[in-house]
Amino acid sequence: MDTAVDAAVPDPSRVPVAREPITRVLIAALGGEGGGVLAGWLVQCARDAGLPVQATSVPGVAQRTGATSYYIEWQAAAVGAAPPVFALHPLAGQVDVLIASELLEAGRMVERGFVAANTTLITSSHRVYTTLEKMAPTDGRFDPQAVLRAGRTLARRCIAFDMGLVARQSGTAVSAVMFGALAGAGVLPWARAGCEAAIAGGGKAGQGVQASLAGFAAGFDAAAAGGELDSAAAATAQAAPAPAAGLHGEAHAALQAAPAGTDTTRWQPALAALPAAVQATAARGLLRCLDFQGPDYATRFLREVEALSRCADDTSATVAVVEDAARSLALWMCFEDVIRVADLKSRRARFEQVQAEVGVRPGEVLRITEMLKPGVEEVAAVLPRRLGEALMRTASRRGWIGRAQVGLHLPSTSAWGFVLLRLLAALKPLRPHSLRQAEEDESMAAWCVALRAVLPRSVAHAAVLARLPEVLKGYGDTQRRGRDHYAQLWAGHVVPALAAPATLADRAQAFAAALEAALSLPPTDAATAVAVTPQPLRFFRNRPGAGAPPGG
Repeated sequence: MDTAVDAAVPDPSRVPVAREPITRVLIAALGGEGGGVLAGWLVQCARDAGLPVQATSVPGVAQRTGATSYYIEWQAAAVGAAPPVFALHPLAGQVDVLIASELLEAGRMVERGFVAANTTLITSSHRVYTTLEKMAPTDGRFDPQAVLRAGRTLARRCIAFDMGLVARQSGTAVSAVMFGALAGAGVLPWARAGCEAAIAGGGKAGQGVQASLAGFAAGFDAAAAGGELDSAAAATAQAAPAPAAGLHGEAHAALQAAPAGTDTTRWQPALAALPAAVQATAARGLLRCLDFQGPDYATRFLREVEALSRCADDTSATVAVVEDAARSLALWMCFEDVIRVADLKSRRARFEQVQAEVGVRPGEVLRITEMLKPGVEEVAAVLPRRLGEALMRTASRRGWIGRAQVGLHLPSTSAWGFVLLRLLAALKPLRPHSLRQAEEDESMAAWCVALRAVLPRSVAHAAVLARLPEVLKGYGDTQRRGRDHYAQLWAGHVVPALAAPATLADRAQAFAAALEAALSLPPTDAATAVAVTPQPLRFFRNRPGAGAPPGG
């Protein structure tokens, strides 16, 4: 007997069960930042909430300690539903939440199509520079605003704040701050208490757990506030004393970074008289010069910027030239000689930075060895001008330049190594009388005079001239090559233009091309861009008993 099946009654095994949508989270982190720990916390929270969850990772050998992507999917399962089928890797345009520990990592994810109209983008705004950025002869940093603009344009929602700063303030890894940002953004289906329980790990309240909880709380608050401003920085700005009339907030905030006990009010009226777009750069340059050589040196820097500002009109192009010139002058005035290098290498802040970077734990011993290779030029540079010039004449006559160098492995964490560095740094009051300072002062004075003369006549030429000191950088061979490039560009483009002011605009394009070529020149090819340095001829008599020359 056949059994009739009522078509109006569906087969229970084939009835579709309403499913909750799968949440897809992509984590982009650098090596050593705790991305795997963050993924583990999320998985634990999902399991505690009774949700099906799956996590995969794709390790990468990147330029910055190995960038790794972690992909997590979970689903709020309906009663009676079959287990979901999760994907093993993310697909472009199908990521609900993307969180990045560093801004360029967010940019990489944007470039690969993981940020779309349905994506919540959470990223840190701080940068960890790539190898290519560090290798560039000039400023090779990528524009962070381009990444932020792309993220805000493509994503449904974008939250960005400095997670690195928050992590340092909390004394924890950035992964804890990222976890707090996810919770604060409201993209997790469980309560905040569940996140904190996952961090605590079942009640273990050690020092690291407390720091992680503090970082989690700070990240939660920042993301809940929209992430546009760092609350700690905002509180500091609100508590700071009122700036002088006309001094913009960014410049005033820059002055607050002055060392404790430094009274910057003496410079605030002069800074306030500068164009608004120049004030912040001038303030930072002033503090740099103050740290380099003291208040008088800082005042000298500010006077040069004021003099150049008086030659500019109110157009944005001329103001941009003044800002570039202020930045170039500050870096130039704070050149790296033996005294400066010794001072920087023996500061408490540097030892603390190295300890943080290598992750020194309590009870461990840190030893730092400085690799130094001073040559005759570095020695002559710190001597009084006459003695330095005499030493350089002797070195040139005997062929010591670029060849007579001493390789030193100086343990700066030892007593004698640290004392030696501090003794070299103590020569700072003698620097104004040194050969290097005299040479730099002459070049800087000529550059400032030329810039003031060119700016009213040709903004295009002045813009290139303001960037000319960018070729002067570094220490040792790098610094020597930069000075050769500067001399060649000055003689080939600046001097002829000053001699014929009517041709300034016509010469600007060629000048700009030559400067870019010098800045982009690899160090190994530097010799091809500068004139060959003349070498002295030296004659030697045959030593007694050395024998007759061949063919004699």
